[in-house]
Amino acid sequence: MKNVDILIIGGGAAGMSAAISACKKGKKVILADENKVLGGILNQCIHTGFGLSYFKEDLTGVEYADRLYTMLKNTDAEIFIETTVIKISEDRSALLSNKNGITKVSFKHLMLATGCIEKTIGSLPVSGTRPKGIFTAGEAQRIINIDHKDVGDDIVILGSGDIGQIMARRFRILGKNVIAMVEINDHLGGLKLNHKRCIEAYDIPYILNSTVDEVVGKDYIEGVWIKNIKTNERLLIPCHTLITAIGLTPDRSLIEDFEDIPQWITLCGNSDYVHEIVDAVSMQAEEKINDLYK
Repeated sequence: MKNVDILIIGGGAAGMSAAISACKKGKKVILADENKVLGGILNQCIHTGFGLSYFKEDLTGVEYADRLYTMLKNTDAEIFIETTVIKISEDRSALLSNKNGITKVSFKHLMLATGCIEKTIGSLPVSGTRPKGIFTAGEAQRIINIDHKDVGDDIVILGSGDIGQIMARRFRILGKNVIAMVEINDHLGGLKLNHKRCIEAYDIPYILNSTVDEVVGKDYIEGVWIKNIKTNERLLIPCHTLITAIGLTPDRSLIEDFEDIPQWITLCGNSDYVHEIVDAVSMQAEEKINDLYK
């Protein structure tokens, strides 16, 4: 069994930043992540806009992750990749599973930095069928930027948060037809910077006060019905791809068996609450480590 001061679960910006900070304070750290490489969602973000506050540079998400990983490698943190956390117990221990077998880790503190989960079309009261051609924005981003595969053309995007706007721009750059971005509110979501860089710069059409209330298609999506929530008017838009960018939920599945979160567990990054920018995630991680080890 391994014994550490702090076990950090999740190797994205929050987890790496926390591990770096804890090591600077002389703490014994294990960082566990289920993926082959650290970085989390940053690894699929090839656009710039990261690091302006934290690194004082305009970086891509990939570059931001590489910066943190380089810093992490220069610490004494023990890194477990391709590792699943099977169980967290009240005796302050956890079971970690990977290709080398099961490892039991005893810790004084646990930091949960598992990020967030995208809401899917199934979370909305949308009627009709569930054909192929429906993706979350993050899923589409991974398929295109990491897997280098296609998600289709003639695209409708439901939701106007930052990742929805960024993917609208990405589709335009790839030469795809973005038919419309559909937003339930009377204004676009996301950062003003993305309005300018994505919606305005790439002339993305959008429909406000509206939502998708029905999907059409048998095997593959053929269109969506758009409903104006104020007038109840409906419009059928033919399309071959539907991208949903309808929000994120903090991922706390590993501790859902705890009735109350014990004091020896700290939520960090997007598993605490959804941050607007990754720089804020890294800064919060440092602050939480400083609070733990004053």
